[in-house]
Amino acid sequence: MRSKDHHQHDHDALGHADHAGHCAASDDSGRAEHAGHADHSDHSGHSDHSGHSHGIRADADRRWLLIGLALIAGFMSVEVVVGLVAHSLALLSDAAHMLTDAASILLALFAMRVAARPAKGGYTFGLKRAEILSAQANGVTLLVLSAILAFEAVRRLISPPAVTGGLVLVTALVGIAVNIAAAWSISKANRTSLNVEGAFQHILTDLYGFVATAVAGAVVLATGFARADAIASLVVVALMLKAGIGLVTAASRIFLEAAPAGVEPDAVGDEMAAVENVVEVHDLHIWEITSGQAALSAHVLVVPGGDCHKVRRDLQDQLRSTHGITHATLQVDHLGEGEHGVLQIGRRPAAGPAADPAGHCEGSHGPVHTTGAHTH
Repeated sequence: MRSKDHHQHDHDALGHADHAGHCAASDDSGRAEHAGHADHSDHSGHSDHSGHSHGIRADADRRWLLIGLALIAGFMSVEVVVGLVAHSLALLSDAAHMLTDAASILLALFAMRVAARPAKGGYTFGLKRAEILSAQANGVTLLVLSAILAFEAVRRLISPPAVTGGLVLVTALVGIAVNIAAAWSISKANRTSLNVEGAFQHILTDLYGFVATAVAGAVVLATGFARADAIASLVVVALMLKAGIGLVTAASRIFLEAAPAGVEPDAVGDEMAAVENVVEVHDLHIWEITSGQAALSAHVLVVPGGDCHKVRRDLQDQLRSTHGITHATLQVDHLGEGEHGVLQIGRRPAAGPAADPAGHCEGSHGPVHTTGAHTH
């Protein structure tokens, strides 16, 4: 696994062993990159992996997750006993939710360890999406559990059992304190990770549930209205549904390789096409390897004789500074350069999937981005 400084490299799009490319670099760094390569006639293009790191984020701190796990597991066992004694569905539903909290933290810890393994063999990105699998499992668990609890809550609304309001209130108040401590602990870990965010959402919905349970216990204690317990359970169900749908949706976007939330590919393509000496950008793809780690690939055509190495660096700087995309693979070619035996690359038609005259972009797809007026 290489660091950002050592991982940046140029490689030919058709698999040539050297990296001379066909685009002459006019600045000092470009000349240094191509020192000793006088003949550019055998190369049809080159690609670049922008500087990036595949390492797991250091701030995804396992220690904070373990502290949260200890708090949740310890209180959960107490809550089960009290819920059975008090005949409180609200407490038992909270305890069931706390069980999924503990499971979600354990799953997050396991996924973090697996995702930290280096890329090798057929897993060229490593196992980073193990964290997304964990987040999706957490979301699905919340949805399944909310359905079970909703059914039981409706049943108890129709035929409410006797509820011991005092025990419910005291236990819920202690639960609020425990969940605040657990939520604070997990918030210290890296919440940009969808995996950690999944565990955090479990804890947060449990905290809201305890607040609702405390209110229900107070109502039962003051008025004897036993249905307040089932109503509190439905509040917990609504919160679980919201968190579960959010996690499943976010994880599904990553698995379907959608662009990161807040990043509009058409706008990014137009910005790239506006860079000096860029004629056209097509085959643009933007996706997330894992949460918080966006990647981009594109085919870029530059003006004949233009410094495509400088264009590549300018594009990488723009993507990094404007959109936070540090993993960019760019294939950069001259447009229509037919002299000295260099492969000619024609512009793609503005509409339709047709290939360019040289057949270089056969099977390409997606909109074409140019500096002039165009459609997406």
